[in-house]
Amino acid sequence: MTRYLTAPKVGVLALISLYGDSIVPTAAIVPLLSFIVSFLIPPKGTARGSPHFENEKLLIDSIGDVQKATIVHASGIPGRTLWDLFLRKLWEINSLDQLHVFFDSLSRFLSNNSEEAEKNVGARNVSLSSRIRFSRDSLFGVYLRRAQLEFTRLQLHDGIALWKSFLQYRNPTLNMWRRRNPGPGRTSYDINLAEPRVDGHEDHLLILYRDVIEADSRQMANSTEDIERLLEFQRDQMQTTGIRVTEDMKRQLEEIIQAGTTVPALLHYVNFLDSWKCGDYPSSFDNLHRFYDYTMHSRDRTFYQYALLNLAILQKDFGCLSEAIAAIHETISTARENKDMGCLNFSLSWLYHLGKTYPTELGEIQKSGVLGTDKEALVFIKAKAKESGMWGLLSTTLLSEARLGLVNVRLKNVVWFACLCNQAEMDQGESVSAALESIAKASHLSLVKNVPSAVASELRIHSSVFSRLGMSYVAWSFEEILFECRFELSSAEEMLQAVCKRSCALALKGRYNDALARMERVDAHILRTLKHQQYWRTCIDLLKLQHALHRDDMDSAKQFLFQLQANPPPDREMAFAIMILEVNVQIRRRNYSMAINLVEKHAEKLDAEEAEILFRILLMTLKARIYDQAGIPQKGFSIAIRAASLAYKARLLPALWQAVRVVCQILNSLKEFDAAARLLRAIMPQVLESEDCKLAATSLSSLADAHMGIAGQVLTGSIKRKEHMTKALGYLEMSFDEFSKNNIIRGQRATLAKKATILHLNRDLVLANDCAARYIAIHKAARDEVDM
Repeated sequence: MTRYLTAPKVGVLALISLYGDSIVPTAAIVPLLSFIVSFLIPPKGTARGSPHFENEKLLIDSIGDVQKATIVHASGIPGRTLWDLFLRKLWEINSLDQLHVFFDSLSRFLSNNSEEAEKNVGARNVSLSSRIRFSRDSLFGVYLRRAQLEFTRLQLHDGIALWKSFLQYRNPTLNMWRRRNPGPGRTSYDINLAEPRVDGHEDHLLILYRDVIEADSRQMANSTEDIERLLEFQRDQMQTTGIRVTEDMKRQLEEIIQAGTTVPALLHYVNFLDSWKCGDYPSSFDNLHRFYDYTMHSRDRTFYQYALLNLAILQKDFGCLSEAIAAIHETISTARENKDMGCLNFSLSWLYHLGKTYPTELGEIQKSGVLGTDKEALVFIKAKAKESGMWGLLSTTLLSEARLGLVNVRLKNVVWFACLCNQAEMDQGESVSAALESIAKASHLSLVKNVPSAVASELRIHSSVFSRLGMSYVAWSFEEILFECRFELSSAEEMLQAVCKRSCALALKGRYNDALARMERVDAHILRTLKHQQYWRTCIDLLKLQHALHRDDMDSAKQFLFQLQANPPPDREMAFAIMILEVNVQIRRRNYSMAINLVEKHAEKLDAEEAEILFRILLMTLKARIYDQAGIPQKGFSIAIRAASLAYKARLLPALWQAVRVVCQILNSLKEFDAAARLLRAIMPQVLESEDCKLAATSLSSLADAHMGIAGQVLTGSIKRKEHMTKALGYLEMSFDEFSKNNIIRGQRATLAKKATILHLNRDLVLANDCAARYIAIHKAARDEVDM
């Protein structure tokens, strides 16, 4: 394996020499130079070496690529294309000696230095020609000088290997070359073999050029520089997108490594990343130590802090939080000692996010004063990132500041659950406008400083802001932008989370089949990472559990709940959603005491973690609903009122509508029908705008109950009574439609039962019987579906 030169690079040198000889017409100059530059500096995000393409060619570039780029362009010689001239240039190199001559002749395309210019000043006018000379500092000049230098340094066996590799590279063009030149024969690749001069000519031919005769392209040599560049590209892709190396890539890497003797140390790091993503802790730990053992020998202690940083991330992903904390503390100390501000800033940012992910386990970090409070930590990281010019980190910190603003309200110096009975002191967080300001700053920074990796996060936070404001259509639009634009530098984890959020939004609209189909269309290369696959599986099970509850399929719901509880997700939102569905299962079984115990147990956990206010509001709303269904609405009224108050202060409008709906349901239970009707009519436009079918259905059903309650309080046979009963029928019909969209069987049956009761009171027995028949049909269809 040579250190730099390969056969495709010799082909590129031939193209440069064609351009230097000024035989390329003006129309073909730009396409030819573009092709050469794309080889010297591969553009980012192309299929060249990209892990997103399974059938790609990596380092073994065939001569067909050159043919496609040159055969369509005419040359300065009539009747000849650039491809014909390129073939002539290649076949003129008909021996190893001619290969040396070719490399020696490259100097004629380089501009003279000052000493050579003084010696040749008298002969300058005589030697003037149309040949193009490249500056020694230009891209082509540096490439020519590097090629000459590396060819001069080649050992004899490496030079022979390069010659054989060049013959294999050129051999597919033999038939095309014969069409223009009938002279070449079977041994035309080496002029020394044109005529047999010794006995046993065929034996010598077989010994010398066995690879050329057998045309084994797999043995084509690749340089160490190309392999290192490939491994660096794979490392960057894996670190940026968070996906594993494809199987096709692994196979080609193995073939490339087996063809030579030098194994770059970076291969151990790529193996570490791949083992880490697939969940193989022993292999990832071993490969990490191997890589940094090599770098420590060659680069002293320069990369020691990065080894500790990788170790901390590895330990965290495998659940070893105590080891991760110890490693990250040592990383920070070492980075400060070595004055590595980039590593130090990134470590502090990672430690901050680790504390937000595991607030209970990492409570000692905040007490130790390493980062201080959340706001102090973000201000410090922003200042350091700006000083160091780490614009990506600065953009991420601004987005973290926006997320912190969305958390909004925290309770101080009081067990939060006491606020159900007593007024607690609250610390108002940042407003929505402040969060939008931080997002705008991050977007401006990404645009001005060219930080495309943060665009996906900005869109997702934009979507979250408008979701909490109840503007579901605007939030959906931001998700659409994220999926339609397909940002290449977005991490796979972010894209997977966006897919799950979009599927949950589809489920709220009752489109469970579309939601599950969208989850099934997730790219296979994303799911090859163990962490991503577990997150994806959890999201699918959550959707199926919710759908089973809506279909009143308790056996399936119990099975899905058992699967989710067997492998609890580390994501707090997922864990909270599982707890909510578990409480709903207990409510469906009318086991209200168990449901209350689950809510109180999780409330204590939220207090220990200082979780965001949204979780607290939803738990308070859920507890108030349990008290109402258990027949003690008075106990849940104050809880629901306080949940609505907190949601209003935090501008969590979807949670506010849920809390108000529960308040109205309790008012109906307390026979305060007029107040309930006025509240529900006030929020119904916003409820319908939120595109939550279940919330809309239950709100319309409560509004129908309120009107029926008002009708029961007026005189029998009065016009006002008929008006309220007619309104109740209309709201029940709308509620039935919303329940049908979400396929909520119990809601449909309850709505039909209420509707049949009203029709009986109105003496409309035909329509009442029709509602009863529909009730029986829906019940029977649901039972048949469950039995299947």
